[in-house]
Amino acid sequence: MTWVRVDSGGQVRPEDTSSVLRITEFTDAACPWAWGSEPAFRLLRQTLGRRADWRRVSGILFDEDDDPAPDPDAEARWYQRFIDDVTLHTGAPYAPRLQWLTRSSWPASLAAKAAEAQGPDVAQRVVRRLRETTFVLGTPADTEDGIRDAVCGVPGLDVGRLLRDLGSPRVRDAVREDWAETRRPIPEVVDLDAPGPHGGRAKEVGERRRYALPTLLLDGPGGGVCVPGWRPFAVYLDAARAAAGDVVAPAPVKLSAGEALERWRSLTGPELTLLAEASGDPSNPPADAVRIETGNGPLWLHPGEARYHPAVRRVAD
Repeated sequence: MTWVRVDSGGQVRPEDTSSVLRITEFTDAACPWAWGSEPAFRLLRQTLGRRADWRRVSGILFDEDDDPAPDPDAEARWYQRFIDDVTLHTGAPYAPRLQWLTRSSWPASLAAKAAEAQGPDVAQRVVRRLRETTFVLGTPADTEDGIRDAVCGVPGLDVGRLLRDLGSPRVRDAVREDWAETRRPIPEVVDLDAPGPHGGRAKEVGERRRYALPTLLLDGPGGGVCVPGWRPFAVYLDAARAAAGDVVAPAPVKLSAGEALERWRSLTGPELTLLAEASGDPSNPPADAVRIETGNGPLWLHPGEARYHPAVRRVAD
């Protein structure tokens, strides 16, 4: 096994009659390993449905008080090489050119946290758009204007409310708590020696350590399970089964490419492939999907998504 078991002693909250599992995802919109984990996480969310209470924690990969790069263009080229190396393993799309390195993870993290007040589906779509600004467009949403442009047309999103909320003390305090929680990793990952290109050992950040991004913590009647780093979908599903104990043994949900595009609005090549493996269907995009070229294969957009997506708007401009 590439995941580690932890003794959390946690139990499902008695007032929550629908959820069997509690899942905590440590992530950052600018992390290429987290971007590469989107296919597995999407299918896991779909598979678990209401049986899981999924909470996203912003790890703040790039902090507000980090020293500015002496040569921003060189820094962007270095990070682009890092992204390219990661995608050799994940197969995820990347922008033909990263225009700049994310100046701070805070704006996108504040937007992701503020979006949660508008419902989980809206929040997921906002986070996806924020990821795509780095890995499809090459222009990270690290300012309020960038966020406004990124989330334009997200179904169900009140953009004005989002922009008001992301500047509120409540949202900033919540992201500050996420920052601190990410820097309190469980002992099992501090000196972890796990296989793989991204084993998930906690990272040293100054005088602290933080979870590797992404990391999932799953807690349920079967106990606590930690899955750090980048892992195949089967590992996450096994972890969910272990944490759930005898309460539930989920099987992968079978979605066609058309159903997936309707559900998620955008699909990468690895997402189509994973869905094809789960459903037994060919990994062909729907006929009406809009193709967006990247430096590593296409991104497929729902026609309704393509009306507003910044990748399409910029081509038109």
